[in-house]
Amino acid sequence: MLLALGVVAALCHALRGGEGQVVDAAMIEGAAQLGSIVWGQLAAGNWRETRECNLLDGGTPWYDSYRTKDGHYMSVGAVESRFYAELLDKLGLADADLSKQHDRGGWPQLRQRFEAAFLTRTRDEWCEIFDGSDACVAPVLSFSEAPSHPHHVARGSFVEVEGAVVPAPAPRFSATPSAAGARAPRRGEHGFAALTDWGFDSAALARLRELGLGFEG
Repeated sequence: MLLALGVVAALCHALRGGEGQVVDAAMIEGAAQLGSIVWGQLAAGNWRETRECNLLDGGTPWYDSYRTKDGHYMSVGAVESRFYAELLDKLGLADADLSKQHDRGGWPQLRQRFEAAFLTRTRDEWCEIFDGSDACVAPVLSFSEAPSHPHHVARGSFVEVEGAVVPAPAPRFSATPSAAGARAPRRGEHGFAALTDWGFDSAALARLRELGLGFEG
């Protein structure tokens, strides 16, 4: 993504009369940028380098996943105070005697209360309760379940290609819409054509088959 954005930025610069330039994009810098929020928290003294004791690493009870009555899970990310207040309301804990949201000493008790509350209903029942709310709670779905989620259905986020459900092309463009390509190839499919294109002659292809390399063609 960094490379793609870099190429677009360099192209815009060139089209505006600037010179061409080299785009130096490395995955290690991309990984570092993904952690920008943590670097900022660390610099501010708000990040502890111990597992599961920080805001986004499972340390807080209001940014985690909880098991439901039917063995599924709900994800919770109610960081801001107003979202947290709505979370408590939907869980039936608005009037409970609980510690303050950012009181680390009270987090174990909060987690226990949240765990107990989520275990009282199934995942679908919680989805109905939190539907349309700002509590930042959503179901944890499997890959096979995700395409049928109402948000994906409304957006058309997934399409079927030759019997396989795959993500639709993204991003979308108003003037140049994209179309879904072919399905993912089977193991060994197009192998003969690829090996031939790479310069393997008939004797080499036969030898590869003798060695047990499976490919079609």
